[in-house]
Amino acid sequence: MKLNNHSSKLVKLVVLSLLGTISHVLFFISFPLPLLPPYLKVDFSDVPALIAGLIFSPLAGIIVVFMKNVLYFVASGATDPFGVAANFIAGTLYIFPVAYLYHKYRGVKSIISGLVIGTIGMTVVMSILNYLFILPAYAWLMGMEMNETIKWASVVGGVLPFNFVKGLIVGMLFVPVFIKLKQWIDEKQAKAIG
Repeated sequence: MKLNNHSSKLVKLVVLSLLGTISHVLFFISFPLPLLPPYLKVDFSDVPALIAGLIFSPLAGIIVVFMKNVLYFVASGATDPFGVAANFIAGTLYIFPVAYLYHKYRGVKSIISGLVIGTIGMTVVMSILNYLFILPAYAWLMGMEMNETIKWASVVGGVLPFNFVKGLIVGMLFVPVFIKLKQWIDEKQAKAIG
């Protein structure tokens, strides 16, 4: 029994590590959205974290987001700590409701509900955090002045629409991926629990 439990934990660790690595690679495949600042880029690195959250638990999804950001932080030479922290928070806000609702209710409706809640939560919370902390931190790091008008314009004209549209794009990609992988995810989840 102990050997089986140890083996199960090892498999989980390997799967989470693989998903974290895939997430890290997908992080570099990104594109800007028209009419928004070019430094705000959409990527699909949250998809492996969503899969981890569905197979194992909401915490497993958050661990994959954490791994992705740690790998990026190391690979980028620790030049962007605020962006890494912001990406981790945004990913956590997006993934947690999806994984939580799926484990509680199952099915496509719970995934869609989680994606809607995650998108709205990520949009609202990241807008507030950018206004209060992240944008002032970037301004301080670059030695720039940032007044209330610039912060407000940056949030309303960049951060808020970006997070909303990113949540929609990733969600629209993930729902068909989930439908295709549902049986496989359920099998893996049954093995992870059993």
